[in-house]
Amino acid sequence: MNFYCMRHGRTNYNDLGLCNDDPSRDVHLTEIGIAQAQSAALALRDVAIERIIVSPLPRTRQTAEIVNRYHAAPIVMHADLADIRSGFEGKPVSDYFAAICHNPLRARVNGGESLLDHKLRVLHFIDWLKVQQDKNLLIVAHEETMRVFVAYFEGGVEDSQLRDIHVGNCEYRHYNLDSPCKKSSFD
Repeated sequence: MNFYCMRHGRTNYNDLGLCNDDPSRDVHLTEIGIAQAQSAALALRDVAIERIIVSPLPRTRQTAEIVNRYHAAPIVMHADLADIRSGFEGKPVSDYFAAICHNPLRARVNGGESLLDHKLRVLHFIDWLKVQQDKNLLIVAHEETMRVFVAYFEGGVEDSQLRDIHVGNCEYRHYNLDSPCKKSSFD
């Protein structure tokens, strides 16, 4: 199986530097985010995408709908792709980072999940993905989720280095589940 995983387009909360993991909040693509998604759609227009999988957060579906203009593939939601539950909904990302700085991998603040909790959730999704029958998938998720994908499929990334991986809005990666994965800290 070939699959492409992409971070959603730029949002109003990206511009404001705020955390969001609540799907009921009005977090949406900005004009820049829409243009990013349109650019990604053009780049992927010749890929025979059979299905698009998004997180429960509307910004991923909004991005997927723009890309899907060239594909008319079903868009389905998978809860394991949700952004990290930071415990800082609607609060500055900088406050979240300050709250976890004493133990960035394991700290759980305000009822949120740790980076390692999130990683395990994404690995659960990857296990699910391995048994899917599609030939070409697109996954639209979040930077934190993309970090786990990059570390798992590209290898050579220790847990302590996850935050060093930066994925731009609508940046995507292409992976093949039929080929052996590189050895990584997840094996």
